[in-house]
Amino acid sequence: MVKVITYGTYDLLHYGHIRLLEHAKQLGDYLIVGITADDYDIARGKINVQQSLTERIEAVRALHIADEIIVEAYEGQKIDDIIRHEVDIFTVGSDWEGKFDYLNEYCKVVYLPRTEGISSSEIRTERQSTKLCLAGDIPLIQKYYTEARYVNGIEVTVVCTSDPALSDYFRSEQVEVVSDFQTALSLADTVYIATHPSLHVLQTREALAAGKHVLCESPIAMSEQECEELFTLAEKNGCILAESIKTAFATAYLRLLLLAKSGIIGKVVSVDATCTSLEEIRTENDHLWNSITYWGPTALMPIFQILGTDYSSYQIVSKMLPGDKNFDLFTKIDFLYSDAVASIRVGKGVKSEGELIISGTEGYIYVPAPWWKTEYFEVRYENAERNRRYFYQLDGEGIRYELVAFARSVDTGRPYPYLTPHFSQNIARVMDAVRTGKHTTILS
Repeated sequence: MVKVITYGTYDLLHYGHIRLLEHAKQLGDYLIVGITADDYDIARGKINVQQSLTERIEAVRALHIADEIIVEAYEGQKIDDIIRHEVDIFTVGSDWEGKFDYLNEYCKVVYLPRTEGISSSEIRTERQSTKLCLAGDIPLIQKYYTEARYVNGIEVTVVCTSDPALSDYFRSEQVEVVSDFQTALSLADTVYIATHPSLHVLQTREALAAGKHVLCESPIAMSEQECEELFTLAEKNGCILAESIKTAFATAYLRLLLLAKSGIIGKVVSVDATCTSLEEIRTENDHLWNSITYWGPTALMPIFQILGTDYSSYQIVSKMLPGDKNFDLFTKIDFLYSDAVASIRVGKGVKSEGELIISGTEGYIYVPAPWWKTEYFEVRYENAERNRRYFYQLDGEGIRYELVAFARSVDTGRPYPYLTPHFSQNIARVMDAVRTGKHTTILS
């Protein structure tokens, strides 16, 4: 019996996939089809896959062409599979010509002609094409412009900014630049808002009222009531409203959340997150983000996602910029739960080790600085021989993954499940507490 093996993502299964599988089956008596796992696709840069692994497996199985379906989960697996399954022929499309010649050492390699004029990338582009407006006066919008190029179906059509340097940059990129937000909305389907937090509610409301989908830098609002009103408006107008915290989309961060909740370190009793940076402190007229709005949502995220938001009490300590009661140089917040504690330390005028530590009854998870750019973390135990290290590639600081998730939500009408309206409302609640001085001690 001649065994044949082939691999692919098989996202949005189309005629080209089917023809390739039919030709592969004709090469032998038994066809094994390897379908790439979600994590493996992300690791090798395929971030725009629309269907889950389960959906893709079922689509291939329904063709009744494959005799066996396996999952490709790691680099180098092809050699393992060929040896373990005693494969005679490895085959793949001709667009990979020469790429897998190294497998000739283990079996015969055949490159099959692919069907011209059709691809999953083209289908994805057609399905989720959306015109995106970038709004803001901070360099971060340049990163979003760069990362949007990696996302099929998203086109940055207009930038709304009053910053001269950003205006010059985007004009050099042949992107239309305007200073009026309403004009910008008329030129786009979706908008990414990275303006000062004091403008988020107003601009998000305007965008949603105009029927535009919104991805807004956190915090979306500075009070729980305002945040709830915005999500109600989004639902009423059939729009997606998403909180933008790019760390939430890093593969390593998602994996450490799952591990923490799985019980790998026992019961979690403490979460401590630190985010600080030293930047030039300007006057409040420059609309510089203070410490709690700049770093607070990111630091609060692992606490709320692991321990929840049902804390019994909290205490805030802040050190303010002299002469500016609205700018905190440093803020520390301690949360007390019925069976756990948590704390954040955030600062734009104080420097500390930016690490994340999740402590449990059997061990702890350690994420080194800067933990918000999570690529690596360790699970540590009393017996160091049990320690494990986890590495996950992070491209574009998580921005491109966030844009993919946002575009998918717009396309399907389903919001991203990790940063829910409930999460956003609790972020806004903490922002309000710091702003109004509730439970707050001010350091001299």
